[in-house]
This record gives sequence, C-alpha cells and structure tokens, in this order.
Amino acid sequence: MGFIQFNEGSIMLIRYKKTFEKIAMGLLSFMPTEKDLKKLQLTIKEYETEEDHQLFLWKEEDIIGLIGVQMDKMDSSLEIQHISVNPSHRYQGVGKKMVKSLKEMYPDKHIKANINTAPFIEKCDHC
Repeated sequence: MGFIQFNEGSIMLIRYKKTFEKIAMGLLSFMPTEKDLKKLQLTIKEYETEEDHQLFLWKEEDIIGLIGVQMDKMDSSLEIQHISVNPSHRYQGVGKKMVKSLKEMYPDKHIKANINTAPFIEKCDHC
C-alpha cells in the first residue's frame, strides 16, 4: 500500500522515502511551526523513525504537496499533523485531494486535525 493513484494518470499520494528528504523539508518549512532548521530535522526524523507517524507526498508532474499523520491505535484515527502545498500550486484543490486520498487509503480510520491543521481541515470536511 505505497500509493494511491487517481484516474488522472500520474497524480498520486506517495509514501515518504529518505530520497525525498530535501523536498519534504522544503514543503514542511511552509508550516508556521516548522520554520527552524533544527525543528524541521527533528520532524523529519520523527516521520522516519516513529512507527505511528506517516508522511506522504503529493505528486503530479513534480512533488507539490505533503501530508503527515500520526496514527492512534486506541481510537483507530489518523491525526493530520502537517499539511503543506507549494505556494505556486495553492488554491487549486491540492490539499483537499490529499485529504481525500488519505480517506480512501484508510477507509476504516477517522481523520482528525491537530491545532495547527484544524483551520484547513475544517474547510475540507466535504473532501
């Protein structure tokens, strides 16, 4: 279960790999809480090492978005920790597509937001 592919061909949500580290750090740096380089490195390390943390990248022609989740086994939910879209691709529905793909990838999980992602996710309830 490495990716979800849409009918549009090569548009997909792909699982983070170490080879995407610089791209992922660049996208994460757009999050207000991830401006500091040391904080960014810690966040990436968390996604690489913590079993309950998953990071996904949104690929169209290039990687233009990122969504990171923490899995809660107690209540079978996914909490969206990070969501970011390259500024030149914003307001085109990329964030909503990432949330929708996540819901399709994990149909048995309840998707919820944390304090940092709530403002976007609340707008995205119909994804």
